[in-house]
Amino acid sequence: MAEEGSHTSFKVPAKAYGFPPEAFDWTRLPDADTNFLPAEDLEAFIQALAAPDPIQSPDDVSSMRLGSPARRQSTSSLAGLDDSGKAPSSSSPAPGQHLANNRVNSSNSSMFITAQNDWAPVHEKVLGSGGSTSSTTTSKDNTSKRRRNRDAKKRRRPLKVLVGTRSKDETREGYLYSLLKWPFLLIVGAWIIGLGLSYLATRSYIYLYEQLIAWRGKRERLRRAMRATGNYKDWVVAAKQMDDFFGNAKWKEENDFAYYDSKTVRRVWDQMRKCREKAEAIEKQMNMTMTNGHGSSDGGRTLEAEKKKAVEDLKALIEACVKNNFVGIENPRLYSQTYYGTKNLVQNYVDEVERSLNFLISTKQLTNEEKRVMFKGTCANYGRTALCLSGGATFAYYHFGVIRALLDEDCLPDIITGTSGGALVAALVATRTNEELKQLLVPSLAHHITACREPFTTWVRRWWKTGARFDSLDWAKQCSWWTRGSMTFREAYERTGRILNVSCVPADPHSPTILCNYLTSPDCVIWSAVIASAAVPGILNPVVLMMKTRAGHLVPYSFGHKWKDGSLRTDIPIKALNLHFNVNFTIVSQVNPHINLFFFSSRGSVGSPVTHRKGRGWRGGYLGSATEQYIKLDLNKWLRVLRQLELLPRPLGQDWSQLWLQTFGGTVTIWPKSIPTDFLRILSDPDAATLARMIHEGQQSAFPKLRFVANRLKVERAVERGRMETRAASAASVSAPASDAGHSTRRRSIESMLSEDDLRSLLRGVRRGKGGGGGSVTGTDGDEDGLSTTDGEEDGLRHARMVIDGAEGSGDSIDGGGGGGGFDDEEDRTIFVDGEDEEELLKGFVATSHVGLGVTVEGADVITKEAGGA
Repeated sequence: MAEEGSHTSFKVPAKAYGFPPEAFDWTRLPDADTNFLPAEDLEAFIQALAAPDPIQSPDDVSSMRLGSPARRQSTSSLAGLDDSGKAPSSSSPAPGQHLANNRVNSSNSSMFITAQNDWAPVHEKVLGSGGSTSSTTTSKDNTSKRRRNRDAKKRRRPLKVLVGTRSKDETREGYLYSLLKWPFLLIVGAWIIGLGLSYLATRSYIYLYEQLIAWRGKRERLRRAMRATGNYKDWVVAAKQMDDFFGNAKWKEENDFAYYDSKTVRRVWDQMRKCREKAEAIEKQMNMTMTNGHGSSDGGRTLEAEKKKAVEDLKALIEACVKNNFVGIENPRLYSQTYYGTKNLVQNYVDEVERSLNFLISTKQLTNEEKRVMFKGTCANYGRTALCLSGGATFAYYHFGVIRALLDEDCLPDIITGTSGGALVAALVATRTNEELKQLLVPSLAHHITACREPFTTWVRRWWKTGARFDSLDWAKQCSWWTRGSMTFREAYERTGRILNVSCVPADPHSPTILCNYLTSPDCVIWSAVIASAAVPGILNPVVLMMKTRAGHLVPYSFGHKWKDGSLRTDIPIKALNLHFNVNFTIVSQVNPHINLFFFSSRGSVGSPVTHRKGRGWRGGYLGSATEQYIKLDLNKWLRVLRQLELLPRPLGQDWSQLWLQTFGGTVTIWPKSIPTDFLRILSDPDAATLARMIHEGQQSAFPKLRFVANRLKVERAVERGRMETRAASAASVSAPASDAGHSTRRRSIESMLSEDDLRSLLRGVRRGKGGGGGSVTGTDGDEDGLSTTDGEEDGLRHARMVIDGAEGSGDSIDGGGGGGGFDDEEDRTIFVDGEDEEELLKGFVATSHVGLGVTVEGADVITKEAGGA
């Protein structure tokens, strides 16, 4: 079947997986033909890639401290020498000669100039034994020859590091390592191969056990009907039929379960409900009294006392019980015994918490200050939710279905992180609004997936010449459409309110990874981070991250260092997310093919209970599950032995041990179901029919998790709304309006938290703390009305909005992304942000350049780990 579009024809496949015909027409995509990447941005990227890599620069074997006696003696003896090592002559060269020399030197752009530090000379002179230069021509020639040989050795020495060869710092001294390395590697490698074959046999046994024994008859027909659904509403109906067949309704009605404290939950739920109902009745009585305008004084005092007691009890319950995984209420096993839902007691508790939070937001029985303090602590204790998209080459396109399922049910978190292929999907989500995403996440999106379009002969020649299959410049052109051009992390946050995180690994094997986001690297260009996060050795060469200046030009980021695939070390950056954004609940969409076989939940997962013994048994029986766990743990042990003893080779200069030894799951882990042909097309572009299947499978894998995620976000968003509405002088709006038509509103925006007076107080603290800034401030400390501003201060106000907005929700600190900090000492690295307390508003903050910020936020916006550790 073919349909004619406005510009081209499209074909609807025989199996459309519930998508309408227009979903296969790529001309309906927003910005379908738009070229977002300017030519000057691409040229800047070309120049950055052509620049010499700092890692390949000549290294100094040893360095002296700046103030050491040897350094002072060396520099003092050279004080009277010119560039050639001789004393300056009385005749100076003509002015034109300097220009000619500069042109000659600038023409040699491939030379990498280094020095021991910013004040040391580039090339130190070799002095004679008496502290003066040699006087004979022969000694000069010998000295020059020795110097050239020594420099040549230095230039060759760093090449060992580039190819990944281990140094003696890693292998230590001695001959036994060189003697026993390969025998140990062969023995351990053979044992790992044997364990791998045993694990494959065990998983095959479990698969046959489930297909031949567990899934048969009516339960198999119900499962197929559930997997054939095209939307969440139909899936819920099919899931409830499965629960009825297995008798899970009785399990939901029973309160007792080993993985949470049911008695405490029941007691808290009952008391919270009574306090709320009583407080609501008093609220209505107060409103009626205010409407009538009369009432006795004795009755008023009695009503005031009752009012305070009821609402204070409710407030105390919220502060004590609304915490992350309170008494096991968010244990995934509570959602792993049924296909849809959880214990009725747990669901009642979550619904009551939401109702109580909404009542406390709107009640007039508490002052705004009491509400602010309560929601501030609750926000820190409860934490935030993040969606993590793993790498996996073309397997990453399964993420589209996961995103679509979360988006349709309004369960898409504001914090999104992606690695490798997942970074491309995360960039698309973070740079588009909800309305745009609903139009983009359709099978016709395959029209823009053309990374692997080149024929076999082209990439073979490129791999032979450059060592990589794909071209970085070609990927930059294609990736710019997904990121809406050279948009930075800060600009993406300002446009959609979503916090994008991209994990990148430095080319140096021992340097730490970086999690790029609008706090750590606000001006870093997203498409450069996405390409770097996908630069797998042998597939794509490491690339330079790019940064946008205030003038809008692109320049290399982080001194021009090169970065590569984040999946090599931190596929799921859970610790970094907790550090920056207080994330303690992670939704992981995991599609990495090399660990696909090792994902196994012996007692079921969220929304996917075990079918053996009606959900109360073990997958494959107890013996099958026990064997699987033993072999998998033994494999992990021997892989760690290879890494710790430095036995594993480093092909392409990369330590590959972390591919299996890192954390790949989260609080909720979603594993889209792949098929064997996906492994054959791992580096091939999907067509519209293939992408339709991948979106469908991604949705099907996410549907069972949505109830758990919805309950979590239900409470989290109520806390966020209370946090925003109770900020000083900003109770009028829940969120800031969109900057232009068609853009979704942002939660937790700075405009909904701080008033202009608070921002001016913040700026005044900056001026007093550091005595400088963009403008001047006049007036006395006691007279705030005498404060006058200039154009520079207005710029400072805008900068202050960005700083506090960036700090909102951070867990511990905001690390400077580009090394551009301006702090004098460690005490100057703290900002106290509190809407009403001007005495502790600011402490030694310095507004840094556009490169990045380096601040630590405490107080109102962020409760430290000690305060929020419950």
